Amino acid sequence: MAGATTQVKILVPGDQSMVALLGQRDVFLKLIESAFACRILVRGNEITISGPEDESERAARIFEELLTLLEKGHELSDSSVGQAIALVKGDEPATEGRPALRPSDILGDKLLTARGKGIAPKTAGQKEYVDAIRSSTLTFAIGPAGTGKTYLAVATAVRALQEHQVSRLILTRPAVEAGERLGYLPGTLYEKIDPYMRPLYDALFEMTGAETLPRLMERGTVEVAPLAYMRGRTLNDAFIILDEAQNTTPEQMKMFLTRLGFGSRAVINGDATQIDLPSGRRSGLAVVEEILSGIDGISFVHLGGRDVVRHRIVQDIVEAYGRHTQPTLGVES
Repeated sequence: MAGATTQVKILVPGDQSMVALLGQRDVFLKLIESAFACRILVRGNEITISGPEDESERAARIFEELLTLLEKGHELSDSSVGQAIALVKGDEPATEGRPALRPSDILGDKLLTARGKGIAPKTAGQKEYVDAIRSSTLTFAIGPAGTGKTYLAVATAVRALQEHQVSRLILTRPAVEAGERLGYLPGTLYEKIDPYMRPLYDALFEMTGAETLPRLMERGTVEVAPLAYMRGRTLNDAFIILDEAQNTTPEQMKMFLTRLGFGSRAVINGDATQIDLPSGRRSGLAVVEEILSGIDGISFVHLGGRDVVRHRIVQDIVEAYGRHTQPTLGVES
């Protein structure tokens, strides 16, 4: 029965390194022990878990998932082990049309290797988001800060460029803070837009490197520009990312969506809680799902507090604000 004491044994295959599984000086083992109310004993390649039945079974699941990740060639880290623990303890449920995912399914989906570091989704919501980008022409991601909307989109875009699925990347966002009146700001175009494009530059820089990115931009393979500069264009054979889409007007949203050309796909990201439009202006993200829902090739993914992958306290902050006030995609007060 639930709560009864039990013992679970796991035999680690001989071709697997116990150091890789348990960590240097057993650092991963200690993380698992601290997360579950059970005792873990390791002798040779045998792991024995003793304690309450539900806790022992969950701890055993962690080791099974970590072994699966190692078999897939994934190098474990404090972060990936901690995320696997969080996924098992959170027991991500199945949703309509999608079965419950194992931590190894989520963490083992390597999007890109940049500067020796593998980039992969870390939550079930992020995995759903990445899968939607792969299978859809247009993908909308709506969720709070820290859920990886921009980061994962850029990683997927860079991978698509590397694999010659597209010939160029275009990243854009509305420069609402400047009132879109960039002509009145001093300096060259790039000096004017740099503060507003910086989050996109940061992600690109991390994934392409200091030497590669300038060359890609000089050749036009990578373009970062304000949304206002998209008007009148047809974007063929491109991977396009619209960031901060909650700051578009309905007219701007329609303008952007109708730029899509042959062989292209787009990702549109927005955070309903950070609308910076002037009072009385409605967000273009407010009506787009109602208008476009049900069209083949268009996906909507909603990310939440459980998908925040910054410091743990950020997830708590997001969830606390969500309880305090119900956000809307309409006009902010």
